Amino acid sequence: MSNTNPFDEYDDNPAPHNPPRIPVPRTSLEDTDLPLPTLTPTPTPTPAPPLLLEHRVLKALLGAWALAACSPEETAAVEEHLGDCGACADEALRLREAVGLLHPPETLDLDPALRTRVLQACLTRRPPRIPVPSWATPYDAETARLDALLQDIGDAEWHAPVRLRWFDGKEPTSRRTTVAGVIAHLLTVDGLVAVTLGLEDPLETRTDTPTPAARTEAFWGATSYPPTRSVRGPWREQSHNLVRTVAFAGGGSGRLPVPYGDFELPLRDSMLDRAFETWVHAGDIADAVDYPYEPPSPRHLHAMIDLGARMLPSALAARRQAGLAAPGETPHLVPAGTPGRSLRLEIEGLGGGEWLIPLDSPGALASADREVAHVALDGVEFCQLAAGHVSPEEAAAGQSGDREAIRDVLFAAASLSRM
Repeated sequence: MSNTNPFDEYDDNPAPHNPPRIPVPRTSLEDTDLPLPTLTPTPTPTPAPPLLLEHRVLKALLGAWALAACSPEETAAVEEHLGDCGACADEALRLREAVGLLHPPETLDLDPALRTRVLQACLTRRPPRIPVPSWATPYDAETARLDALLQDIGDAEWHAPVRLRWFDGKEPTSRRTTVAGVIAHLLTVDGLVAVTLGLEDPLETRTDTPTPAARTEAFWGATSYPPTRSVRGPWREQSHNLVRTVAFAGGGSGRLPVPYGDFELPLRDSMLDRAFETWVHAGDIADAVDYPYEPPSPRHLHAMIDLGARMLPSALAARRQAGLAAPGETPHLVPAGTPGRSLRLEIEGLGGGEWLIPLDSPGALASADREVAHVALDGVEFCQLAAGHVSPEEAAAGQSGDREAIRDVLFAAASLSRM
C-alpha cells in the first residue's frame, strides 16, 4: 500500500517530493536585465545583370516578345532595346497589333441556343423521370426567354406603350396597350389551355364568345386600373403549371381539343400556337423597351412554321366562304381526298423547309404533279406575316406561277394572325 497522500497534489504547499502539476510560466527576456539579441537584416538579392544581346538577336526576338513568349531576362533586354532603336520599336508595335487581330473581341451577349444546349447536355447524362413532350418544349423555352426579358426591365418600363398588331382579313389593324397589358393578354389566352387541362381559369369574368380577343378585353375591363408588373407572377406560375401538367399527362394528351371560340386546335398544336404568340409578343415588348431579342431556336422555329403551313388550307377555305379569295375564271373545288391544285411554299433560312399547300379545299390532297405556283420566303418573315406584323403586299416573296393563287396564300397567311 502506497504511503503517498492522494490529496497532496491539491495542497497549496505540496511536499518537496511532489513537484507542482502546473508548470510556472516562463519569464520573457524583455522582463529581465539581459540585453536583447541583435537582428541581422536579410540582404536584398542583387538583380541579375540584363542580357547583352546583339541587335540581330534582339530583332529576331520581337515576334516572341509580341506573343509574350520570351523569358523574363529576354523580355527585359528587348524592352530596353526598344527604348533606343526606333526601327525595332515600330516593328514591335506592328507585331503587337497583328497579335491583337488574332484574338478579336467577343460579344458579351449569351448565345440564344445556350439554354437548349445546356439542357440537352444535362438530359443526356440524366434523363428526366417525367419528360416534357417534344411539342411542349417550344412553349417552355419561349416563356422562359420572355420571363428573362421581364426580369431585366424596370418598374417604369412596365407601362411603356406597346401596339398589338394583326390582320383582320382585309387590312392591318392594331390595339394599344402596355407591357403589363401584353402579359395580361398572354395570361388570359393561355388560360384557354389551362381550362382544357382542368387548371384554374385566370379570367374571373365570363364572356359570351370565349375568343382570345374577347377574353383579353374582359380581363382588361375587369378593373379600373391598368395592369402592372404584378401580372408577371400569375402568368409565369400558369406557364409552369401548363408544362408540368402536360408532362404528367403524357404524349397522349396532345389530342385534347382546345377551343378558341370560332375554331379549335388539338393540344399539341395549341401549345405550339402559344409558343409562337409568346415569341411574337416578346418581340413587341423588346421593341417597346429597346431591348435586343432573337428568334427561337431553328428546331422550334421549324415547328412553328410547320403549324402555320398546316393551317393555311383552312384559312384559304375561310376566306373563300367570306368572299375574300380571288374568284378565278373557273371554280377549282375538288372532293376531299382527291389531288388538287397545289402551291409549293419554300421557307429559307433557319427552321426552313418545303410544304405543298392544297389550294382547292382543306380536304384535298396536295400534289406535286398539280403544282401551279411557287413561293419562297425567309422563315422569320413568314412568321411575321402570319403574326400580322408584315402585310401581304409588303412580304418580300420570291414567286412564280399562278398570281391569284400566290395572292390567296399570302393573304391567308396574314389571316392566321389575331389579337
